Formats: sequence, structure tokens, C-alpha cells
Amino acid sequence: MQSKLHRLQLATLPLALASTLPLAAHADDAKTLDRVIVTATRTPTTVDAALAAVEVIDRDQIDASGAHSLPELLRGRAGIDIVNQGGLGKLSTLFLRGTESDHTLFLVDGVRIGSPTSGLASIQDIPLELIERIEIVRGPRSSLYGADAIGGVIQIFTRRDAAQGTHARARIAAGSHGLREASAGLDLRTARGGVGLDVAHQRTDGINACTGYYDPLTWNGAGCFIVPGTQLDRDGYRNHSANLRADFTPAEGWQLDAHAFRATGHNDYDGSYVDNSDIVQQVVGGSVRWTPSDAVQLKLSAGRDTDDSSNYLGHVFSNRFATHRDSASLQGDFTLAKGRLLSAGFDWLRDAANVSDPWAPFARTRGNRGLFVQYQGESAVAAGMQNLQLALRHDDNDQFGGHTTGSLAWGRDLGGGWRLTASHGTAFKAPTFNELYYPGFSNPLLRPETARSSELSLARTGDGWHLQANAYQTRIDDLIAYDAALGKPANIDSARIRGLELTGDAQWGEWTARGQLGWLQTRNESAGSNHGKWLPRRSPRSARLDLERAAGAWSFGLTGIAQAARWDDVANTLRVGGYATLDARLSWRFARGWTLQGNLTNLFDRPYQTSAYYPQPGREFTLSLRWQGD
Repeated sequence: MQSKLHRLQLATLPLALASTLPLAAHADDAKTLDRVIVTATRTPTTVDAALAAVEVIDRDQIDASGAHSLPELLRGRAGIDIVNQGGLGKLSTLFLRGTESDHTLFLVDGVRIGSPTSGLASIQDIPLELIERIEIVRGPRSSLYGADAIGGVIQIFTRRDAAQGTHARARIAAGSHGLREASAGLDLRTARGGVGLDVAHQRTDGINACTGYYDPLTWNGAGCFIVPGTQLDRDGYRNHSANLRADFTPAEGWQLDAHAFRATGHNDYDGSYVDNSDIVQQVVGGSVRWTPSDAVQLKLSAGRDTDDSSNYLGHVFSNRFATHRDSASLQGDFTLAKGRLLSAGFDWLRDAANVSDPWAPFARTRGNRGLFVQYQGESAVAAGMQNLQLALRHDDNDQFGGHTTGSLAWGRDLGGGWRLTASHGTAFKAPTFNELYYPGFSNPLLRPETARSSELSLARTGDGWHLQANAYQTRIDDLIAYDAALGKPANIDSARIRGLELTGDAQWGEWTARGQLGWLQTRNESAGSNHGKWLPRRSPRSARLDLERAAGAWSFGLTGIAQAARWDDVANTLRVGGYATLDARLSWRFARGWTLQGNLTNLFDRPYQTSAYYPQPGREFTLSLRWQGD
């Protein structure tokens, strides 16, 4: 009976979504749809002019969502599959448009983040209370950012208040499974610059995060490796974080910026070799921008990302993965004429890893240098504007030599609010240090993965509403996968990915709706027994609907998320069932600057998993109190 209800919810949520999107808005306070973004082109542009499928999640949406983590905020969005291993703070991987979990490039305030050993960004350790907005760019961006951006780029911008004066904020929250949260922030800003600081604390007793077990004959358990009858306990998590930033305009045409983010924490989970970790995530960066005229701008930026995990079995040390990613960039933007912009630059990157392990220690470094050039042009046509974007990049990698990537994108207004865009791009991804060097489980002969993607989009914007359809295809060659015959990773696979995304938002009166639908088809095209199989951990169908209503001091919201069943292994023998969940929230602004909010997630207490053997929490509640000073 329960599975029938899941299928019913999965089928009816898209219908509800489709019925809400065409409603037009006529409210005077409707938010504009042309918000400025920078990630898609490395230069400021607007969402409606971008020649890529982009999505912006701003601070208001983050507050309204009641989400406790970045993975929770992103789940169910078009083209995004989140795989979480046991709730808040546990390992979370993101698959963007059917590509691998290490095929998405993550940036924090322009600084590239991620572990050179695993290739993953620890998105579960970046607190939402320190985030101002998130820009999601779907589709390859190697022609601008180099390696890793096969599926797209997600950039996180930390909090800061742009208005002059003193701005303070604070929040406390408590909820299910012993959840405790507290945060506070302060910005001081004048006409010449400003400084700011935000701090946050999060702690939960957690749930029993793993239901798998250790089978010495089959290695069953998907990484849990629990001896039957042991570790049937809650797996807690705590995180302490801070973000410091400053900017200054010393003279006309000059802008200085510096920022530092650091999160430390402790994570408990289940395992027979490692069952708890101390983690450090740190991003430090700065930039100098010089604008001598309206036609010229130069920017020099640099940063360091630190991803450090010390792992234990009880109190006994097991291993430590300490990694650093240093980066620097020089970019020039030159306005050739009205509507014609030329950008060129140089990127430098150095990855370093030091793995302390009694059985498998190693230390490696690798550098990369990249040159890129981009042209953006627009011209008037009968129906509006026509846009063109050309980008070309060459990377020189210490280990894998030269790689050239490029992209071409075109867009045209068709009249009546319609807009058509088309694009094609190439990308590549270098193997991670673990894939190359981890003793006993690596292959130093691996080649970089390469990809080519094409996309066609059609959008229409009306009075307070917007609809967009994106169809895309990606082919990946030399896809790195674990080869059971060799007992290590190998370039044995190629893959074809096809997808369709439907997104929309609308405002009418006091109502706001945002909807997203996704269809995905992945095909393993490698020779052998897995030919034609689906790539693991990607759901072929997904839907998300966010519905909000404001009425004076009160606001109410619902979020429905549905995903179809997926396979958890390359051979398509381990199935993870589909699910549908409904979240509800209610907030009350009872005094100036004060808001009380209650959230119920997984309202109907549906049991589900996103990864085999790792259950997700059932019904949870949270009560939070937020204060925003003038």
C-alpha cells in the first residue's frame, strides 16, 4: 500500500506543478526576473540575457525554505540529484545533469573548492546561515573555468550587506533529533567600504545513519561495513563556522576585497575501520580590481581552499586526508563597442594532498595553467536582441599535458516574450589523486575524461511569470569507473546522457510558485556486460514545487519533491526506490525585525533512501526565531 501511495504522489506532483505555472502575476511588488549573475560568463550579466540554463537562490528563498543544509536546499531541483548518506552533515554528493559526482565545479566567492583526493566538494559542511546567494549554471563551462566543469558550475556567495550603515542579525533554532542551531552576523559599511562577520553553530544527535552490514564474501553494505549487531546507535554531527569579509575603495577606479570562511566539526557514522571524523573546511581569498575607464577593467584574484579530514575508529587514529587547492587568476574585460565585450585571462591552480595512513600513505602535488578568451556580443533584431558568446581555453597540466576546450552559444528574442537559445561546448576532467595514487585501489595510467554537450532552450517571459524548457545531450569519453576485473579504476566507459528540464516561476497577488521538472536518460556505452545499463544514482524523473503565500505578518509555504527509482550500482542490480515528500512551513513577523518560523519536513513520515543502506530522516520539526536589525 505504501509503495502505491509513493507512486501516486510521484504521478500527481508534476500535474500540480503544471497547473500552477501558467498563472500570470499583476502584483506591483513582484520581483524582477533579470537578476545580475556572474558565474555563467565570469562577467556581470542578467538571468534573462544569459545564454545558459541558470538558477539563482537568494537569501529570501533560503530563509523561507527552512532548509538546514546546502544539500537539503538543492535537492529536487531540475537536473540535480543529491545522494546523502544518513542525514544532516553526512557525506552528500551532487550529480548535475547526469554527469559524475566530481563533474561539477564548486566556487565560494570565486575560489575553487574541492578535495584533490576525492574530487568532491564537502557541501554538507557549508552552513546556510553564511550564504547570501547561490548561482547554478547547468552545462559545460570548461572553456571558462578549466577542468571539472563538465556538468556545470555552482557558485556560493557568502553573506554581506551592501547598504550603508550598521546591519545586525541573529537566529536560534531547535528541532527533532536534538537539533540545535545558533548564528549571528554584523556588517559595518560606509561609502568607501565595509567589514562584516558571521558566525554559526549547528549540532544534531542524528539518526542511525546506516542499515547495511559487512559481508566478507560480497563486501555488501555500500561502505557501511558494519558487523551485524553492532553500531545500532545515532550518528551525530556538529559544525562551528565563521565568515569574515572586508572591502575597500582606496581611490576612484580601485576596489579591494578579502574574505575568509572556516568550518570545523565532528561527524559520527558507522564502519568497521573508521566511524568518526574531525573535519576542517577553509576558504581564504582576495582580489584587486582596477577600472581605469568605462571600457576597461582588470582584476587580479587569489585564494586557497583547505579540505582536511582526520578519521578515527573510536579514539584510535585511522588516517588523515589533508589537501590544499591554491588558485590565482588575472582577467581583463574590454568593451570594444556598445554591446560587445572581450574578456581574456590567465588562471593558475596547484593541488596538493598529504595522506597519512598506516597502510596507504602518499603525498602528491599537481599544477595547471590556463589561458582563456571570451567574446560576448549583442545586436538589435526586429523582435528585440540577438546575443552571441564565443569562448576558447587552453590548459597545460603538469601531468596530462595540454587540453583545449571551447564553447559557442547564441540567443535571439522572437517577440511576444519568447526567446530561443542554442549552445555547444566541450569539457574535460583530470583523474583525482585517489584514483591515481591510493595504494591498492588506484591506476596511475588513467587518462582524463572528455565531454561534449549540446543544448537547445526555449523560454517565455510574461507579466510576473517565466517558463523555460531546456533539452540537452552530453557524451563523455574515457569515463573513469571501477573495473571489478582489475580491482581498480580504469578508463573503460563511455556514456551518453540526454535530458529535458522544464522550469517556471510565477507571482499573482500574495502567491508565489516555483516549479521544476526533469527527465533524464543515461546510457553506459562501454563494451562488456554493462553496455546499455543506466548510470548509477541518477533518477530518470524528478519534480519540485515550491508554493508560498504571504498575508500581512503571516506567510505559509509548501515544498513537494518527487524522484523516481534509480540504480545504485553500475551493473543495475541494486535498486533504490522512488519517493515523494511534502514539507510545510509557517512564519509570523510578530514585531519589527522579529520572525518566528516553524517547519515540518517529510510531513507524512515517508521512509526513503537516496543511497542504498543509508536511510533518510523521517518526519522532523524545527522552531526558529530570527532577528534582522535595521
